[in-house]
Amino acid sequence: MSIWLTRIVPDLRSRDARRDLGGTGASVGLHRRLMSLFPQDAGPDPRAQFGVLFRIEDTTTGPHILLQSVHEPDLTCLPDGYGTSLSRPLTPLLDALEKGLIVRYRCAASPVRKPGATTREVYNLPAVVPLSAAAADEWWLRQAETAGLKSLTHHAQPLDAAQGVRSSRTPGKKDRIRHARTRFDGSAIITEPDLLRQKITEGIGRGKAYGCGLLSIAPAQAL
Repeated sequence: MSIWLTRIVPDLRSRDARRDLGGTGASVGLHRRLMSLFPQDAGPDPRAQFGVLFRIEDTTTGPHILLQSVHEPDLTCLPDGYGTSLSRPLTPLLDALEKGLIVRYRCAASPVRKPGATTREVYNLPAVVPLSAAAADEWWLRQAETAGLKSLTHHAQPLDAAQGVRSSRTPGKKDRIRHARTRFDGSAIITEPDLLRQKITEGIGRGKAYGCGLLSIAPAQAL
């Protein structure tokens, strides 16, 4: 199976690009835009079918969109003037992963806790509780371990929540989505290469359709 990494550099003179990157509903709008680059007959869960994960990167030249997928996107489906884009296979990087290799990582994820029914009732908690500060750090370290990484250093930076309104499965209704996000950066040593490949492909945590869960790595000496 091939995995593709696509970098889209939006041209902010484009109304479509500005709409996809700005406003409270940007995460939902960008999800729709990126899914339009893939075949439209993929069944009930095309995001999972094509392994679509994405993240917005703030750079010195403006925002870039990183898109990962197991199907090469059709970049000709982007609107005229949207920006520049380039896809490349990740297979050489994934094939080079081995136990003991030190890598740098980045992941914008949605750290949460799911209290049991009794705890929710006693403390009047929602079904999903967003985590921050030390609790988010602990969450990430657990996720890294289950992804075949032993974290050596890490830094957490809170991000704006991914939110917006999407069509509901109930006709005529809308669902409001909101995923608190934290970006985790650092270095780690690979303990289980196969687990790491799996997590890179599948993503980490909730909100994968809306800019959460993309785990990016690179050999430490390459950064």
